Amino acid sequence: MRRLGVKAAIDERLLTAYLLALLAGLIMVYSASSILAESRFGSQWFFFRQQALWAVLSLIAIWVISRVDLRRLAVYSAPGLLFTLLLLSLVFLMPTRNGSHRWLFLGPLTFQPSELFKFLTILYLAFSLSNSKRNLANWKQLLFPYAPIIGLGLMLILLEPDLGTVIVVFLAVLGMFFLAGARLFHLALAVVPPAAIGSLLVFVAGYKRARIDDYLSAVSDPLSGSYQIKQAVLTFGSGGLFGTGLGDGRQKLFFLPYPHTDFILATIGEELGFLGLMAVLGALFYLLWRGWRIALHQPDRFGFLLAAGMTWSLFVNIAVNVGVVTSLLPVTGLALPFLSYGGSSLLMSSAAVGVLINLSRRVVR
Repeated sequence: MRRLGVKAAIDERLLTAYLLALLAGLIMVYSASSILAESRFGSQWFFFRQQALWAVLSLIAIWVISRVDLRRLAVYSAPGLLFTLLLLSLVFLMPTRNGSHRWLFLGPLTFQPSELFKFLTILYLAFSLSNSKRNLANWKQLLFPYAPIIGLGLMLILLEPDLGTVIVVFLAVLGMFFLAGARLFHLALAVVPPAAIGSLLVFVAGYKRARIDDYLSAVSDPLSGSYQIKQAVLTFGSGGLFGTGLGDGRQKLFFLPYPHTDFILATIGEELGFLGLMAVLGALFYLLWRGWRIALHQPDRFGFLLAAGMTWSLFVNIAVNVGVVTSLLPVTGLALPFLSYGGSSLLMSSAAVGVLINLSRRVVR
């Protein structure tokens, strides 16, 4: 007889995969950033200390989220999204970093509201789409109330600019509508306006045009692409099967841009080699597999949509980052969950794992 494991134990395999990814991320952030940190801040531990602090906050977040009533929490997801829209507006009052307005500066820490928006969007959609009164066959119920609030958030994120997060959130939303039973025809129509706006911004207004041109050049010959793409290819290639050794990578010596953030996967490939790279990616995809299993064994529609949405969002984020670093996609400036330096990404990706751990107690056995 199938029964609901109300007080079942958490998914320890999921937690183990997460902890391994978190540990690997801390080690690689230090290895990739120590020389840069010494040069800029006079301490090789600068970036590591920041990441370690966020790692502690992430573990606390997992502990809290794994114990709350997610359905009650989801009731406040819509007001939370409205508050996040305010935060997304406030970033334009903050100083720029690398030409972008993505961060709120909170003393020594910085935070990206777009990461919170991504998390709350999934929570909100899971709660709303699980409502039995919602008719997904009616395109009007797909358009409202979702298009205004999510569309405004995506527009603000695009203006920061942060195209990578826009892509992840948009694909996550489409995936959740698909899992909830929306018609493929309606989903296909939903792609048309963003595609048209994106084409106008890139090919008419010139938004990120250089990155698209570099990507098209790199399709035929990776070494003819942008400096970032060329250095990423060289970094991967120098690792070979076993790598140069942890801490012995040469590309982080001011050759590879952002070796501890967007392109940390290339650093892993150089220092740990192909085998080490596959081990790290294996831990990430094992985590995703456990998340999908949790979704499939949920006792209700809300649990399924929430677990599947969190897992799908993490997958899209990982896939886009891997695609960028391997020159399969244009450069977007997107962090690799659990591994890249960046507190906001680590905290909210960990919060998604906290949700999955919470839902693992509710699986039907």
